[in-house]
Amino acid sequence: MTGDLGMGGHQSANAYTDEWLTPPEIVTALGHFDLDPCSPIVRPWPTVGRHYTVEDNGLMLPWFGRVWLNPPYGSQTGRWLARLVTHGTGTAMIFARTDTAFFFKHVFEEASALLFLRGRVHFHHVDGRLAKDNCGAPSVLVAYGAGDAERLACSGMDGKFVPLRLPRFFAITAAAADQSWCQAILEVLNGRPGPVALDELYSAMSTHPKSAKNRHWREKIRQTLQQGPFRRVRNGVWEAAA
Repeated sequence: MTGDLGMGGHQSANAYTDEWLTPPEIVTALGHFDLDPCSPIVRPWPTVGRHYTVEDNGLMLPWFGRVWLNPPYGSQTGRWLARLVTHGTGTAMIFARTDTAFFFKHVFEEASALLFLRGRVHFHHVDGRLAKDNCGAPSVLVAYGAGDAERLACSGMDGKFVPLRLPRFFAITAAAADQSWCQAILEVLNGRPGPVALDELYSAMSTHPKSAKNRHWREKIRQTLQQGPFRRVRNGVWEAAA
């Protein structure tokens, strides 16, 4: 979870009323982040690993690890996105101003994937209260790097996932998340020329969106093999039933 300037917040240490916090469930759905370079000074809940506030000037300090970025909205947004492009690993949350110059330059031309959120987000005040009104515009999550793109696709958040420049298998990740376990395993088995060892099946399923959401995914695979249209050829080796 993280807090940030966002929503038109600006680099003024006294302007706490212009600071807004991202709904914590959004960042939680995307996993652990190492740095928030636009964090508010006052934070009502645990956030990312390290925070830079207005007192630090996050644009000037070193960035490291996986970055969560909800930048000051408006004329400064492009500067912060340009820095994230250079850093190469992280996710930004901005308004979906797809007609702007900075969106074409730093998002369409540089990002790995997008998730356009359904509806309009209600941000939080720095004391943790949910804002009465929504933010007034649609929001989009922008992933930089294949790892962040995969997390975006597997987040389960309501919206439209759009891959931009990814390896081919990432382009089908969002659709794969809707598969049943049986369908996912069948796809692996049918894609092999013969029976498949359980270790090979584990390896193939390790990057699947369903595995990312289930800490006991190996146990789930074994359970599905026992219950679904599968046949054990010999110990630890399976194939799709004819």
